[in-house]
Amino acid sequence: MKESKLYKKTEDCSIRMDIYYQVQNAPVIVYIHGGALIFGSRRDITEAQVEYFKTAGYNVISVDYRLAPETKLDEIIKDLKDAMVWIKTRTSEWYDMDTERIILMGSSAGGYLSLLLGTMSDVKPIGIISLYGYGDILGEWYSTPSQFYLEKKLVDLKTAQQFVGKYGTTDGSSDRFMYYLYCRQHGNWVEKISGLNRVQDINALKTLNPIDNVDASFPPTIFIHGDKDTDVPYEQSVLMHKRLKSLGVKTELVTISGADHGFDKAFASKEVQDVYDQALGFISSL
Repeated sequence: MKESKLYKKTEDCSIRMDIYYQVQNAPVIVYIHGGALIFGSRRDITEAQVEYFKTAGYNVISVDYRLAPETKLDEIIKDLKDAMVWIKTRTSEWYDMDTERIILMGSSAGGYLSLLLGTMSDVKPIGIISLYGYGDILGEWYSTPSQFYLEKKLVDLKTAQQFVGKYGTTDGSSDRFMYYLYCRQHGNWVEKISGLNRVQDINALKTLNPIDNVDASFPPTIFIHGDKDTDVPYEQSVLMHKRLKSLGVKTELVTISGADHGFDKAFASKEVQDVYDQALGFISSL
């Protein structure tokens, strides 16, 4: 059973979540889509993934949020915090789900957002599944031009701006990737999605940087990452895993040998199924 629910309305945007109510009184996996905060949508989760979680005994909620650069990062975080509060306080009007047992699952930027929410006591989940996510947006990998993306045709700001708008949106069509390409080629993603200056606003940026805010109360987290990722460096998951381990937080790192970014799109493959089995094995004990 799938239903779309409006959980927040702003002056220029209606923000929704898709609720897959599948198992009575069962835990909830809240899926946060990727797309560098610039593209993607709640529809990115596939039917096969939803069915997989149903068989394993989980309900699923896939959440939209307003996208950058039209909406800046601090407001995106507010959207997701509002979504978590809505899930905990409103879903019981329609569904019998165990919203005290929420697992956040996100891929790429969704992994980053999941990790950041894990640092916030008022919306903290019981566990996190980070698929090729990242915990350090202030690292060199995001502050300097990407050699991988520089191999593609150079995109200037004027061209990039043609693919985004002026008003808040959750419509993350694939052509918005061109704005991300521009950001990675110029090493200015952090500035463009946050509206903050890397030097002058460093203290504000650190509040949006998971690795600067984790402590021993951080939720148990499993990191899944390909060691040949050309977009988000594999080291991002290694770094966060080591940090959590040093704090005594339950954590696990699953390395997919030879895999690039987005390897889980081949969901039917045995390798991906095995990875998801490991993730469920990790969270089932929480």
